[in-house]
This record gives sequence, structure tokens and C-alpha cells, in this order.
Amino acid sequence: MLRAQIESFPVAGHFTIARGSRTEARVIRVEIERDGVIGSGECVPYARYGETPEATLQTILDQGPALAAGLDRTGLQATLPPGAARNGLDCAFWALEARLAGRDVAALAGLDWPRTMPTAFTISLDTPDAMAAAAARAAHMPLLKLKLGAAGDVERLAAIRAAVPQARLVIDANEGWQVDELPQLLRACAEVGVELVEQPLPAGEDEPLARIEHVVPICADESVHARAGLEALPGRYDAVNIKLDKTGGLTEALEVAVRARELGLSVMVGCMLSTSLSMLPATLLAGFARWIDLDGPLLLAGDRPGGLAYHDGLLDRSAATLWGL
Repeated sequence: MLRAQIESFPVAGHFTIARGSRTEARVIRVEIERDGVIGSGECVPYARYGETPEATLQTILDQGPALAAGLDRTGLQATLPPGAARNGLDCAFWALEARLAGRDVAALAGLDWPRTMPTAFTISLDTPDAMAAAAARAAHMPLLKLKLGAAGDVERLAAIRAAVPQARLVIDANEGWQVDELPQLLRACAEVGVELVEQPLPAGEDEPLARIEHVVPICADESVHARAGLEALPGRYDAVNIKLDKTGGLTEALEVAVRARELGLSVMVGCMLSTSLSMLPATLLAGFARWIDLDGPLLLAGDRPGGLAYHDGLLDRSAATLWGL
């Protein structure tokens, strides 16, 4: 039996990136039930990729007859393309398989699944002073992820570094920088000790990255979704941000992580704005990752019951009951 529905979670304060602001996270919760056992998953349709909650929900529900006829997680990979719909179903299948087998989901995946891990904390795009103040309030976090990609980014970087002189910093430009300004912006990042710059140029317009000096490592996000796009990254990028809503679930995400390592790419594990039900499957990728960015629930006014615990930037799944056990 398949069930799915759209759910909304208000954002705490505001969440702003180069493409706009959001006041709520709209997610789709998916449940697959077999023999009285339920496996759950969550996905986030993303407008940047042409997805809407309504169309994604319908795509998921359309798989009901196939599931009733025996569709499993392996068959799902050929049935739907990478994207949010497949992610919701794939993660529900993983949880269902684990519960039917009475095994920890990490054992099924053959992974060491740490119970705690540090995560980045996102600072939304704002004025230099406002971002500096937000960074100062979060200075106790192990890693700050700064949303940039608008005029005034050099000033933002300077103000933030002055406010948090010891903080580790990574940048997400969300495709918001221009080629002609890229060398100056990368130098500004290097001067303040930024560890990583994520997706500075628009996807499809990133060929110039192969011709400039990477004074700071550059990470692909929108430029790659799944395994099919990985081979084009070396030379342009130094790292890849793996998100389950892009890969279409944990199944392909694990394959992306393995192949990225073979290609010499560092890995960031990232997320969309969503609840612990989205974060928990992504934590299985922690062993591959140099940077973990799974702070989605921290940006919401409230998380799901049974979710992750966060303590000063440390993600703790010890008491989570939503997924995987």
C-alpha cells in the first residue's frame, strides 16, 4: 500500500538565497506499507529543477499499481528518473526493507553509520551587517555556510570574517556570480579563509571554471544531479554536493559518492529545506563526506517528532525513530 501527502513546515525567521526567500518548507511524506510494516520517506520538489509539489505527488501516487504488483527499490531506479519523486519512494523502500528484516538500515547498505556528526549551519543572504550579526550568534557552530550570490558579496565576506574571526566558512553562491567577477570574488574568499565555494556560476555556463585558478576549492551543486553528470566535473570542480532529492534517493546517492571518490572529487552531503525525515537517509553518506550540510530542521520553526537532535552544530541520531530502525 502506498500513501503520500504534501506537508508544510514554517521557516524559523527567514530563509533567503540568491534566487529568493521562503517562509515555509513544502515537502512530501511517502509511506509504503507491506505486511503491516511501514517505511517512510520525505522529498522536496524544487522549482529550480522544474518540480512542483502537486506534480511530484501525482508522480509518486501513480506508482501505486506498480507497487501493488511487486515493484521494489531496484525496479524503481529504472521506473523513475533522478529527482524528488524517486527520492521519496527510494527512502521509504530503504526504511521498509530494514524494518521487515529487523536490521539497522546501515547494515543493509554495508556502511558504518556514525551516531553523531558535525553539520554546517546556514546563514541566509542579507546585508553585510545582518549576516555578520547572524554569524556572530552562530559562532559556536563548527561550520558556517554563507548564502551569497548578489551584489556586495565582498563586503559581506569582510563583515562576516570580522564578526567571527575563528569560524570555519563555506560559501554557496547558488549560481549567482558572473564570469567577469569570479577571480575577484574567489580571491576575496581566499583572503578570509573560506574552505569551499559552491556553484558560483549557473549550471550549463560553468565551462570557464576549467580555465581559472581555483584559489579556493569549487563545488558543484546544480551542475550535477546523479551519476550521469559526474564525468564532466573534473577540471571544472574539486568537489560535489550530493543531495538525495537530486540523485533520486539513497540508492543512487551511494553510487555517486563512490564514483566521486574514484574521480578524485571531495564530497559534501547537502540537503533541501526539510525535516529530519529527509536528513536521516542522507546521514548514511557521512563516511564519504568532507563537509556535512544537514541543518534543514534547524532552519524550521519545528521538526517532526522522533527526529534528530542538534547540539551546538553536532547532529545526533541516537534517539531518532523516524527512519531507519
